[in-house]
Amino acid sequence: MGNRRKKNATWPWQGKGWTAEHKGLLPFEWVVLGYIAFTLLIVLFTSTKLVNPEAMIWGRIRVGAMTILLWAAYRMLPCKLTMFVRVGAQMAMLAWWYPDTYEINRMFPNLDHVFATWEQQLFGFQPALEFARTFPSPIVSELMDCGYAAYYPMIAVVLLYYFFQRYGDLQKAAFIILGSFFAYYTIYDLLPVVGPTFYYKAIGLQHVAQGIFPNVGDYFNHHQDCLPAPGYTQGFFYGLVEDAKAAGERPTAAFPSSHVGVGTICMLLAWRSGSRKLLFSLLPFYVFLCMATVYIQAHYVIDAIAGVVTGVVFYGVGSLLNSSKPTPGPSRREGR
Repeated sequence: MGNRRKKNATWPWQGKGWTAEHKGLLPFEWVVLGYIAFTLLIVLFTSTKLVNPEAMIWGRIRVGAMTILLWAAYRMLPCKLTMFVRVGAQMAMLAWWYPDTYEINRMFPNLDHVFATWEQQLFGFQPALEFARTFPSPIVSELMDCGYAAYYPMIAVVLLYYFFQRYGDLQKAAFIILGSFFAYYTIYDLLPVVGPTFYYKAIGLQHVAQGIFPNVGDYFNHHQDCLPAPGYTQGFFYGLVEDAKAAGERPTAAFPSSHVGVGTICMLLAWRSGSRKLLFSLLPFYVFLCMATVYIQAHYVIDAIAGVVTGVVFYGVGSLLNSSKPTPGPSRREGR
């Protein structure tokens, strides 16, 4: 019996104070599986209208299988590392889910003419067209592109902070972020708004300048061309943003702005963490990110405003849905 470990003893990789956690799938994983089921039903019932229904079905099966396998790996080796992999894998898959919204919503007629008209009525002009023209400075351009490029790093920084400093709340933070992402993706699946960079390209800048916003119908079902981002084209961050657009941008996901929404959620999580250093370190990037969505013509102003509002709402709902006590883990003193 002397060589047996006690039932509650810790293993070397678990760290002092670590205890085994929830044995089933975690709330953020149920969110992923729920979104898989929801979109799978859409794919099955509309397969004749979709371009690649088989690939979409098998893609969902693979993501579901990955989720179950990661859970099984954690059950065999329950530690902080395997938990981090469970969270990190789902976060990494968000880039795969994003263009998938285009495959679904391009079945529906485009609505940008409605949103561009609202923007014109609200401001008397198109801010996405005039912002960069009014501030063409390379410094302003690089600050905007830096903010936009900081989007995913902001999410990573917040989650890493929770992993290292507030591990007991890591799953809650992951649930709020992933739940919000998939709430946005659900909206994008059903609300086909592509944003200025695609819509302006489709109708021509001369029509935009004149305040003429025609209905383009199913144009984006067959076209994915967008305008080059305005600003200092030789800038380092400009190049990063353009490379990202070339790699995975699609005419989708304009309203509300998930960049602004999830950025807002990251700021709320930073505030909730109690770390002033984290909060104020992220603040300038958040401000530039919100401004950049309009500056680079990715979004209308009303998209950004809706992003702030929905970000606050999704954070609040996510907090209420997952308001249980912190998950067992290292104590505050031992986790530092």
